[in-house]
Amino acid sequence: MTVIEYLYPDSVEQAVVFLETRAGEARIIAGGTDVLPDIRRGRISPRCLVDITRIPGLDQITVAEDYVEVGAAVTFATIKDSPFLNRHVHALVEAARSVGAVAIQNAATWIGNIVQAMPAADGALVAVVLEAQAHVVDGFGAEWRPVESLFAGPGVCAVDPSHQFITHVRFSRPRGLCGSAWERIGRRPSLILPILNCAVKLCLDRDGGYIVRACIGLGPVAAHPFRARQAEAFLEGQLPTAEVFEQAGRLAQGGSSPRSSVKRASREYRLAVVPVLVSKALATAKQRASQSDAGMAGDNLVS
Repeated sequence: MTVIEYLYPDSVEQAVVFLETRAGEARIIAGGTDVLPDIRRGRISPRCLVDITRIPGLDQITVAEDYVEVGAAVTFATIKDSPFLNRHVHALVEAARSVGAVAIQNAATWIGNIVQAMPAADGALVAVVLEAQAHVVDGFGAEWRPVESLFAGPGVCAVDPSHQFITHVRFSRPRGLCGSAWERIGRRPSLILPILNCAVKLCLDRDGGYIVRACIGLGPVAAHPFRARQAEAFLEGQLPTAEVFEQAGRLAQGGSSPRSSVKRASREYRLAVVPVLVSKALATAKQRASQSDAGMAGDNLVS
């Protein structure tokens, strides 16, 4: 099947109409770094592509009172260059830097990476740790859904790309002593699938004495981007020490189930690396949380 239409809607509503009137034969496209290779390989065969990059506002990062909101056309390059994200959401910026080469980062979008639903997708893993929500629209309306609920299996997203699309992803604006970090191990720093990656978010009480919130994400150790909830529960209420972080790493290891991969690494090697990655990321997040100024005025902006 050959693509015979390429459409540029000028609003979200018009994009939905284009999808609905093509009876399942249309697909949303933004960066195209996943959709176009999938078409060439015969994995998908849309007759129409609906390009959302000209819809006003979808190329913006908005920092509001309670949320940071990222549009569907925001690229990883834009994320890397965001002053607010560089100061306060380090894990997202660091993950953006590890996605492919610079040329890919200039085109690929964070939301596109989430929709691909791969267990080790850099952007999807960070979205899970940030406890992000996705604004899903279709012909019946719109709703905010937890990003974590969108992963139906390896490479399978619960959002139907021929009838629905995500317009924005949002996450709570960092407040108080909160920090995040990203760790990735691979045969090269980028341009290759990771052996393992890890994202964490750590929030301390206002005196920095103990942990009040922790989120740990790992990939690929399950059929979807994985939350190490046992380790997270252990951390809450604990002192943010190296010993505590090492124990959390071991708990995250116990909940992980990676597989052996000829191209990447054995199951045994991956399991051995999990505690190291987790404890290192937690230590970095703690340092950043201790230095956080996310509650300071002057950070409300659109970029």
